[in-house]
Amino acid sequence: MDVQTLTYLIVGVTFALYIGIAIWSRAGSTKEFYVAGGGVHPVMNGMATAADWMSAASFISLAGIVSFTGYDGSVYLMGWTGGYVLLALCMAPYLRKFGKFTVPDFIGDRYYSQAARTVAVICAIFICFTYIAGQMRGVGVVFSRFLEVDVETGVYIGMAVVFFYAVLGGMKGITYTQVAQYCVLIFAFMVPAIFISVMMTGHVLPQIGFGAELIDAAGNGTGVYLLDKLDGLSAELGFSQYTEGSKSMIDVFFITGALMFGTAGLPHVIVRFFTVPRVKDARISAGWALVFIAIMYTTIPALAAFSRVNMIETINGPESTGVAYETAPEWIKNWEKTGLITWDDKNDDGKIYYAKGPTNEMKIDRDIMVLATPEIANLPAWVIALVAAGGLAAALSTSAGLLLVISTSVSHDLLKKNLMPDISDKKELMFARIAAALGIVMAGYFGINPPGFVAAVVAIAFGLAASSLFPAIIMGIFSKTMNKEGAISGMVIGLLFTASYIVFFKFMNPDINNADHWFMGISPEGIGMLGMLVNFGVAFSVSKFTTAVPDDVVAMVESIRFPKGSGEAHDH
Repeated sequence: MDVQTLTYLIVGVTFALYIGIAIWSRAGSTKEFYVAGGGVHPVMNGMATAADWMSAASFISLAGIVSFTGYDGSVYLMGWTGGYVLLALCMAPYLRKFGKFTVPDFIGDRYYSQAARTVAVICAIFICFTYIAGQMRGVGVVFSRFLEVDVETGVYIGMAVVFFYAVLGGMKGITYTQVAQYCVLIFAFMVPAIFISVMMTGHVLPQIGFGAELIDAAGNGTGVYLLDKLDGLSAELGFSQYTEGSKSMIDVFFITGALMFGTAGLPHVIVRFFTVPRVKDARISAGWALVFIAIMYTTIPALAAFSRVNMIETINGPESTGVAYETAPEWIKNWEKTGLITWDDKNDDGKIYYAKGPTNEMKIDRDIMVLATPEIANLPAWVIALVAAGGLAAALSTSAGLLLVISTSVSHDLLKKNLMPDISDKKELMFARIAAALGIVMAGYFGINPPGFVAAVVAIAFGLAASSLFPAIIMGIFSKTMNKEGAISGMVIGLLFTASYIVFFKFMNPDINNADHWFMGISPEGIGMLGMLVNFGVAFSVSKFTTAVPDDVVAMVESIRFPKGSGEAHDH
């Protein structure tokens, strides 16, 4: 069977599985829609959390960034994994002990204010829309290559699938769908990585192959280590050495911080810990999620390095002088049709050539790296089709989680807790579904007109989360003196500061988006950490000059602070 047929077959089977699960587990109440009835097994929840958290940015874009930027790409690995550890240790048990539906729920109750709740709703929606734009773009990239449709059509197909199971099933449908999606995406990611590791180094585990020496066609050692070869190839072609970064240390620090604290403030990941029965289960679930995430994240550097070597050698040929376009590898022509690879024959020699600077003739979208890797390495057709299904699973699982946050923020936090307190359970569920549907339409628009490549868009969302929600949550748990005035001021100023900086450099003046013009050398991807510090500063300053926290709220903070006693979590 050819790649096209196999892709249709494998993607069709996985889609049928997701939709079947959605029908089987459809939500019949708001509790099931919001938190899957609060009865999900911790291991299942850990797997669903991993799928929710490992988005299109992790599956499609992250290895591409590491592959193209080398050491500089490690900020994403450090930031995202560090952030998850922070979330698991410092926040998940406490928020589960509090035991409500959403993050704005926590902020509204902890800061005893409807205004605080509303600001948290706006922050959550803002973050989720930015994040989901990256996911929809990822869906479009996958479909454009493997179903041979344009990116826009790919986004429309993705919207339809997500609409079906997110709107119908709510959190209950999403949780069990995400378990299936995790299995698909991790299998799809690991199979090509293991194949290529065996072919290039003789090691089954890519993590070991990453530091090993390369082998020749006969299986004998060449004496050249993978990273040494990459450094040599990079220097030869005018790039900075693969194992040495070009970013300033301050920017690396701030990007890592923004991603880390942003992860801990992401509403769609936090809500995951509300779906387990007890506080103890929240801890167990977080631990399992770390294990499931680590399988992919320890493989990404290896896959990125393998892909980079293969890509350069297949484009430039064994003599590094370029390959004639007529005899160019099939993968280049396949991806050319999507517009994500372009060739400009600058010297009219009929050869394709990849390098840095004026001699470069190839423009390669970094989001294609993982998806194209099996084709570059000449792996079997079923592996190529499997990777396509994995990319879709990663993007769709996170999109669904984000949509749920948008719908619950509107129906539960804005309508039920604010504007329409007497609304029935049935009506609330209806409004949640309408909000999810509108959310999909908006997400589709941003997926068709994205503000950057997938991981950059996602990094911006994390920066917004770090500067707005994270300080309010962490101060809500660990500070008994933080009042509503301080928290609201901090969230508003932090969000406005970060969003303004990002909009200025990304949209208003993209021509000056470089280190010479950035404040203190901090890029838009890293500004979220500075926004977070501004948030903390404003919040503590305002709280010093305003009214004290009521005694009942202080008592609530103290009870949340000690999340022992696994059966003590509040019911929903």
